[in-house]
Amino acid sequence: MLEFAAEYAGSRATLTLHVDCGSGADPALSVSLPLKWGRVAKRVCYFPEPVRELVLEVSIAPDGQSAPESGLPEISHCCLAWLAPHFARGRICQRLANMHHRYRGLEHREVVRALRQEAAGRGRTWHGQGLSRYAETFHKRCPDAGYQMWLAQVEAETLPCAGEVADYLAEQKSPPQFLFHLHLPAIQELDLGALHSLRQQSYPNWRLAVTIGVDVPPALVAELERISADDERITLLPDDARLGDLLEEERGDFVAALPYNDHLAQHALYYIARAVGAQPDALLVYTDSDSLNRAGEREAPLFKPGWNPDLLLAYNYIGSACLFRRPLLDGFRSLRLDSWSESGYRLLLEARARLGQEDVAHVPRVLYHQKPLLETALAACQGAEREALAGYLSRVMPGTQLEDGQLFPGSAAVMRCRFPIPEPAPLVSLLVPTRDGIEYLRRCVGSILSLTDYPNFEVLVLDNQSSCRETLAYLQQVETDARVRVLRWDYPFNYSAINNFGARHARGELLGLINNDIEVISPGWLREMVSHACRPEIGCVGAKLYYDNDTVQHGGVILGIGGTAGHSHKYARREEPGYMGRLQVVQNLSAVTGACLVLRKSVFEEVGGLNERDLPVAYNDVDLCLKVREAGYRNLWTPYAELYHHESLSRGADDTFRKRRRAQREAEYMRKRWGQALDTDPAYNPNLTLVHEDFSLK
Repeated sequence: MLEFAAEYAGSRATLTLHVDCGSGADPALSVSLPLKWGRVAKRVCYFPEPVRELVLEVSIAPDGQSAPESGLPEISHCCLAWLAPHFARGRICQRLANMHHRYRGLEHREVVRALRQEAAGRGRTWHGQGLSRYAETFHKRCPDAGYQMWLAQVEAETLPCAGEVADYLAEQKSPPQFLFHLHLPAIQELDLGALHSLRQQSYPNWRLAVTIGVDVPPALVAELERISADDERITLLPDDARLGDLLEEERGDFVAALPYNDHLAQHALYYIARAVGAQPDALLVYTDSDSLNRAGEREAPLFKPGWNPDLLLAYNYIGSACLFRRPLLDGFRSLRLDSWSESGYRLLLEARARLGQEDVAHVPRVLYHQKPLLETALAACQGAEREALAGYLSRVMPGTQLEDGQLFPGSAAVMRCRFPIPEPAPLVSLLVPTRDGIEYLRRCVGSILSLTDYPNFEVLVLDNQSSCRETLAYLQQVETDARVRVLRWDYPFNYSAINNFGARHARGELLGLINNDIEVISPGWLREMVSHACRPEIGCVGAKLYYDNDTVQHGGVILGIGGTAGHSHKYARREEPGYMGRLQVVQNLSAVTGACLVLRKSVFEEVGGLNERDLPVAYNDVDLCLKVREAGYRNLWTPYAELYHHESLSRGADDTFRKRRRAQREAEYMRKRWGQALDTDPAYNPNLTLVHEDFSLK
């Protein structure tokens, strides 16, 4: 077993173990181990013959805030220990059952049986097949360094084969079913590559309007006139043309702006047409994108989530790679086409109130290649987007305050919306289950009472058979505070039942599920969570939780990770922006952890509370969130409510056969109840891994 822990200045680090059995380091024996900042990472290694030398190499990717030369890692643990063969096999099978999509939920003997069958078909030993599959669970393609490999190994395999597009077009009506109308502004710096990328589309049913600015050089105008004469789908318009010119009845189903320096992938409109065909009522369509560097190479992919209305209030995560169905734009007919690119965020915000999940089609393919904006253009874009959001909030969400958020590399405007608290502030009942654990309970309740600046809350300590004298004395003492009540639950541990019991006794209009190993560190945590939970469209609200070493314990829940659900950006450092800046912005997520969760009591009761029968210990919070989502509410996570979480200290780890069987039954129930939803999280992206919790690529 290789064990290693280090602290480092960077966003990601990987340990590589180079193995020399006497004739130099053998690449086939090299072992890689993704590191978790400040935590011990482990991996089973197998050496087929005696080892002469081992070399450890640590590779660190800078996080945008620290320079690549910012120093060597500080190693806190390094160990290589011999394992008994049966123990090593058990660890390998357990990891495959937990993390590999082929073996999720299988018993150890079922994993071995599956490996033997695979090995027989490949002419290798099951032992070798098991090590190969085990290695796959450690492989990571980070969105930066691993993108070229992903393009070659994943994207290339999914591109249309010869004749596929032609067959699709032949199946459609003549002309093809959907007509796309695009606009391209011709300015002095126009990159004709954008125009050429459109003319090279494998899907032919499109129209393009090019507006000619007054400062466009005559030579460029002449070239555009030549291209227009050669291709009847291209029309040249004066620079004062309006959006209404593109919205004529015969002019197309979807309309989009094509920024002057961006390129479409060859099959972009083909994939978009197929997506709309599968979702014919869609009003908005958008795709994933990446960037083109100065050498024309693709980098920095943006694998976006599905429709996410609250993330859209933080920044324009959709970007320019989107198409609007005509009716969405009827109110903007007078908009000058030459200002459409700057108005894209405004159009998305105005459409936001009219769109539900079923109205938006997200095509999870990189179909749009952007050139990074110059610093002056980026600043202008940030100002325009902030102005657009401010105007939208004043009209649609009066009383909401707008603040600048923390920028992350390559972002446009990043903003924070502060929603108002109703007057008077509603009572919040904080439910804190506990059994002994006085050192954590005292810190939890004490920090809530002393640091929380929200004016109207009660703490319900739900005592589950505590026997420690110090704990009992503390419960008696803390109950003298008028904000605290102690309720006794004299039954075996059942997290769902305990919280349902507390909810029945709660006086508050809102409920807060709080683990007894939570510690308040930001006074405004509850005010922030209540401000969202009081919004009628919002269901469960989650917080940003840290381990003691200031790495992220919970950045929201992503469905499907590890087979059922995992925590977003787990073990990332506190100050990291996260993938697409998502550790720093409010957003909708399918689920959040019940360790710190706030929702209206009426919503909790509407969905039947927590599932006491099938989910007494694990996944009950995820199940609650999915029931709330199913009832029509949006769940939400906010980074502006920050707390420590000393994870699962009160109930302990699943380290016995009985506990593991119970955990397996609960995971099986989740699979049976929620099925495919666990593998198609709209807050995630199908190109991202379900093995790790760090948004690395598949």
